[in-house]
Amino acid sequence: MRIDKRPPYRERESEELGDDVIARLNPTTDEVENLEILFFSARLLRVELFELPLSTDPRLAAQA
Repeated sequence: MRIDKRPPYRERESEELGDDVIARLNPTTDEVENLEILFFSARLLRVELFELPLSTDPRLAAQA
């Protein structure tokens, strides 16, 4: 599963956040522009819950 804030472009950087979650970062601001959760379908079949290894400011969602 991918969550995109903007279309992909070649220059952005990638960082693994842990637990098979990849963040794509703006090379100038280090802002997260894309999140990719690997094996998302398999995670949904698990009984236990999983958490994304990141934090956010909920006010940002209200501005979008």
